[in-house]
Amino acid sequence: MFARLREDVQTIFRRDPAARSIWEVLTYPGLHALVWHRVSHRIWTTRIPPRGLWKFVARLVSHFTRLLTGIEIHPGARIGRRFFIDHGMGVVIGETSEIGDDVLMYHQVTLGGTSLAKVKRHPTIGNNVLIGMGAKIIGAVTVGNDCKIGANAVVNRDIPENCTVVGVPGRIILRDGFRIEGDVPVMDNIINRVDPQDEVIRELRQRVEFLEQHIEKLEQHLDEHAEREGRRDQ
Repeated sequence: MFARLREDVQTIFRRDPAARSIWEVLTYPGLHALVWHRVSHRIWTTRIPPRGLWKFVARLVSHFTRLLTGIEIHPGARIGRRFFIDHGMGVVIGETSEIGDDVLMYHQVTLGGTSLAKVKRHPTIGNNVLIGMGAKIIGAVTVGNDCKIGANAVVNRDIPENCTVVGVPGRIILRDGFRIEGDVPVMDNIINRVDPQDEVIRELRQRVEFLEQHIEKLEQHLDEHAEREGRRDQ
């Protein structure tokens, strides 16, 4: 237990340049949440009867941790070594989530589920993954090793290893050091084409302008027709 705590403290020093002393690190909410999660997970997975009572105790520990740190980790979630939640407020990690080693996570991240069935319904995060602030990874998807998930990205499909994902919905912009253009990787020094969403918006604007011009011509024809009818009546 103390060896893992020492490893967690060293991870914080390595990951957070703001960490100045061990006493300061020991006040980190992310560290508190991780330590208490290990306690609640051990209770959650115990086979000592009555198991229902132990699961209730594990949920109490988890609830206490959420009140203390603002970080909600279900006792059933499986978390690897050297996991660090920086700042941490608003983080939610669901029951069937699995997190690998050396993962860095920022505040307001959600590892959520999309199914009500009692199956694997939360994400699996690989090793050495960075998850930016506000990112949402939803469903039983897998994020490969060495990936980076951008701030506020929404990921709802599997992500291969060594990718950078941004946007809503999340799209891969880098893979293995190459920039992604559609499904074709291009070198970073090649200028990207216009974003497909921008192309769609541009086409819609052109259509709107065409319709406005068409309506204007129709109105002119109607006005001319009304004038001719008025002259006939006179």
